[in-house]
Amino acid sequence: MALQWKDEFTDQLCDCFVAITDREEAYRFLEDVATFSEIRAFSQRLQVASLLLKGMSYPQIVQATGASTATISRVKKFVEYGSDGYRDVLAKISVNKVEEKTEDKKKKK
Repeated sequence: MALQWKDEFTDQLCDCFVAITDREEAYRFLEDVATFSEIRAFSQRLQVASLLLKGMSYPQIVQATGASTATISRVKKFVEYGSDGYRDVLAKISVNKVEEKTEDKKKKK
C-alpha cells in the first residue's frame, strides 16, 4: 500500500482510536467524527471481512449483510492482499469476547 495518506493528521486520528478505552467512548467519538452512513459502511465492511475470513460465499455474505458484491469484492481484496488490518482487529475482538465470556462465567459462580 502507498504510504502517501499517512501524515500528522492521520497520525492524530489513529492516536484517537488508540486512546479510546470503552465502547461508549467509541460511540461518542464516531458520532462526532463521521456521518451515520460512514459509520454503517465501516461496520458493514468489517462484517464482510469477518464472513470472508470464515469462508462464506458472496451470496451468503450478501444475504447476511446486505452488502453489494462490489463492496464484498473490495473488502476481499484487502483481506487477501492488504496490510492484515481486518485480520488483526477481528482476531483481537474475538479473543476479547472469549475473555469476557470466561469472566462472566467466573462472576456467576
